[in-house]
Amino acid sequence: MKPLFLLLLLCHISSPVKHTLKFFFTASSGVPNVPELVSAAVVDEHLAAYCDTNKKIVEPKQDWMKKLLENNPRHLEWYTQECFKIQPNQFKAKMESLKQRFNHSGGDHILQRMYGCEWDDETGEENAFNQYGYNGEDYISLDVNTYTWIAPKPQAVVTKLRWDAEKARTKCNQMYLTQICPEFLKMYVAFAKSFLLRTGRIT
Repeated sequence: MKPLFLLLLLCHISSPVKHTLKFFFTASSGVPNVPELVSAAVVDEHLAAYCDTNKKIVEPKQDWMKKLLENNPRHLEWYTQECFKIQPNQFKAKMESLKQRFNHSGGDHILQRMYGCEWDDETGEENAFNQYGYNGEDYISLDVNTYTWIAPKPQAVVTKLRWDAEKARTKCNQMYLTQICPEFLKMYVAFAKSFLLRTGRIT
């Protein structure tokens, strides 16, 4: 049993590691005492940064992220723009459009987006994802092989056709998901490891 146990342990230790960077956005309409938009950055399933439209401040949730943002004001400015200018305006417009499309004149409504990338630090393989949900159900998702949108609901077909036709949107998604997101992820993984080593958290 001992040789088998050691072999299993060795396989576990030497297995490739897939790192992930996920951005979550949750917009709400008609929900009392809840920010209009809540945003979160999650690295390897750990909350790294948070912001919402009530507090209007980017909050690092890991010590290494706090140090990274202190050392890199431009990166902090990117988060600030995304959290409080770009995404709130986009989500407000999308929410109003969806409420009209689903004939929702009142009540509580939730629009969510999750996008990001993953990276295998052994093989170098990279993948990405970008999807939206409305009121707890899948609304539309991006096929990252063809960079066309998949509409699981009839109401999403109009969005699919419009977004597929918008070449600037397609180029923006490609650039972010294949270049910017992997660069961010690799930077976060390297900085976090270096920070933890310097502070004696890992040896």
